[in-house]
Amino acid sequence: MPGPHVPHNGSHGHDAHDPYVRVRGAREHNLKGVDVDIPRDVLAVFTGVSGSGKSSLAFGTIYAEAQRRYFESVAPYARRLIHQVGAPKVGEITGLPPAVSLQQRRSAPTSRSSVGTVTNLSNSLRMLFSRAGDYPPGAERLDSDAFSPNTAAGACPECHGLGQVHRTSEELLVPDPSLSIRDGAIAAWPGAWQGKNLRDILDALGHDVDRPWRELPAEAREWILFTDEQPVVTVHPVRDADRIQRPYQGTYMSARRYVMKTFSDSKSPTLRTKAERFLAGAPCPACGGSRLRPESLAVTFCGRTIAEFAALPITDLDSALHATSETARVLTEDLHSRIAPILELGLGYLSLDRPTPTLSAGELQRLRLATQLRSGLFGVVYVLDEPSAGLHPADTEALLTVLERLKAAGNSVFVVEHHLDVMRGADWLVDVGPHAGEHGGEVLYSGPVADLASVAESATAHYLFDHSPAAVRQVRTARGELKVGPVTRHNLHGVTAEFPLGVFTAVTGVSGSGKSTLIGEITEDLPGVRRLVSVDQKPIGRTPRSNLATYTGLFDVVRKQFAATDAARERSYGVGRFSFNVAGGRCETCQGEGFVSVELLFLPSTYAPCPDCGGARYNPETLQVTYRGRNIAQVLDLTVESAAEFFADTPAVARSLATLLDVGLGYLRLGQPATELSGGEAQRIKLASELQRGRRGHTLYLLDEPTTGLHPADVEVLMRQLHGLVDAGHTVIVVEHDMSVVAGADWVIDLGPGGGDAGGRIVAAGTPTRVAEAEGSATAPYLRQVLEPRTA
Repeated sequence: MPGPHVPHNGSHGHDAHDPYVRVRGAREHNLKGVDVDIPRDVLAVFTGVSGSGKSSLAFGTIYAEAQRRYFESVAPYARRLIHQVGAPKVGEITGLPPAVSLQQRRSAPTSRSSVGTVTNLSNSLRMLFSRAGDYPPGAERLDSDAFSPNTAAGACPECHGLGQVHRTSEELLVPDPSLSIRDGAIAAWPGAWQGKNLRDILDALGHDVDRPWRELPAEAREWILFTDEQPVVTVHPVRDADRIQRPYQGTYMSARRYVMKTFSDSKSPTLRTKAERFLAGAPCPACGGSRLRPESLAVTFCGRTIAEFAALPITDLDSALHATSETARVLTEDLHSRIAPILELGLGYLSLDRPTPTLSAGELQRLRLATQLRSGLFGVVYVLDEPSAGLHPADTEALLTVLERLKAAGNSVFVVEHHLDVMRGADWLVDVGPHAGEHGGEVLYSGPVADLASVAESATAHYLFDHSPAAVRQVRTARGELKVGPVTRHNLHGVTAEFPLGVFTAVTGVSGSGKSTLIGEITEDLPGVRRLVSVDQKPIGRTPRSNLATYTGLFDVVRKQFAATDAARERSYGVGRFSFNVAGGRCETCQGEGFVSVELLFLPSTYAPCPDCGGARYNPETLQVTYRGRNIAQVLDLTVESAAEFFADTPAVARSLATLLDVGLGYLRLGQPATELSGGEAQRIKLASELQRGRRGHTLYLLDEPTTGLHPADVEVLMRQLHGLVDAGHTVIVVEHDMSVVAGADWVIDLGPGGGDAGGRIVAAGTPTRVAEAEGSATAPYLRQVLEPRTA
């Protein structure tokens, strides 16, 4: 291996004071028996193109082995689970301290999880109010629980601590009062038979279902929509010529009751979303949206209630906390010290009551990182997954300072990262490659940053040390514009933006400046938008049952190919036999998931390969049917790149695979579970599924940080596709922090100048060259650095 490589000394390899973590024979995923030594107590960055194997080395091997050792050191119950969860495929790892993993997995979205709960700041603030708050005369002291909306002691009894009540109105339930009930005036009613049934019941109750809604008496309209009565009546359906319909007993349910019941009880996300359209969320009248009971809100500190403190941006919260007594001094100092790393990581614009599901993956990971800085752990390995994701270049400098502090406290910091500035700030680089999937899985280099320059086959070296001018691209001319606004939402106050059509626009600004809020206002209803495609980073599925092949639809064609084989015909196997989602062909032990969920009482549940099918998903009989020498499980195990060769003469499959290759996903396996895909990969799969559809006139593509999780080499591949869409006559708008992408745009809209209350306005708009010269823009200096070689 090129570069410094500390020789493995058998005798001192097992010494507790070995200054290196030594990995031998790592074969996890695509790793090819990798040997590598990484010094402890350094900031080590793992780099390589997407799919090269760097996460398999950092998380799948090093962190997984530390976790396995932890399991072994605890209760026998946990030890029994190790064989189920599986150990990483590695010969041995020596010199490995305990590890803490900070991955970009989203925690399960719940409206009760907030910035305050993730950072533990809420606990400290509740303690402050309980011990040092100003209570009304005669009021007894409350436990800290009474200041939490998530406990029975603190939650407002009216809204159960949610702060919102859902209400409906005649305007929402009946959007068009000129229609009669028969013609569908009550839009909130279900369709098909159930809606007809409610109409027939009203008819039987004596209401006029053929008269325009607005002409019905007010008390009849009120009863039909809002009554809590549920009268039962005999319905004599109108007979169709070809059907005999007998009378039946029908129970009436008002439109409000139907909507509320569907919204609270339905398991179907589609039905819940439909019901939500007829509801307006309003602050709870009892607590005013503060989520707490009156006794808790009667207690103040520095003149504010706990709900008022929780609603402040953390920056303002920090400056509003002043000690009023010795008890308060101890507690406020604790709060100030917990807040400091959050401010340092550029997250001061968040408030404690901001719900966790509204945070980006990068924001959530940085909040966890800030919490770790206060934990006081030392002698551990922190394994981080792209902590710079979603960070403006201005915030990346603060991140490096924080990582240095973790290291200075006596820890090793191992980071999987694509950001060139983070690589430059590292003590040690481990470069994995040379390419993705089966063409990767080798450690090309492990050593100090500067010496990577001599490794010719490293894609990372090319970008890290290349200072040659980038090619100048001709700025396109817009074919009209899309006006958005005025927008008043979150920190945007009456902001109006003009997006040029037919060009590539980048929306920039520091974290929390309002970028996502602004592009969230672009809808299909705006004049100038014929078709809108929003490609986000939400998972394509939350279980191993959802994968690349099912999401893109190519699996339907593959199953038809298998069903058409002679072996399948002889056994009368139809297309369904080759689906792992229905009984018949699938393995019933794991019900076709290939994995079983292992519940760990004290840790998050994890997935382990199915003990019966070993992850194949199908039963042995189904696996006996082959197509061109491979069974269905082996086909699902092919990478996109291999599958493109295998199905080269099957047009429907080849087209899907070609678009996946075009967005740089050739290394993914067809059956790769959705749970193993990063947000960036999920976004590119969605983009590929969109690209394989036929063009249908002008389309506006919206992408929120499409380069997240991408190596600079993969960014080039993706940008070729996006610029190709613009060249074909479409409009592309991206929210972006990568200055090389911004420099290649036709138009830039820069928000800021800061985050939260310090942001929320358009600082500059124009061509990249113009924005690079803008005064007061946090983006301008970084954009200039990329553009200057071009203009030199």
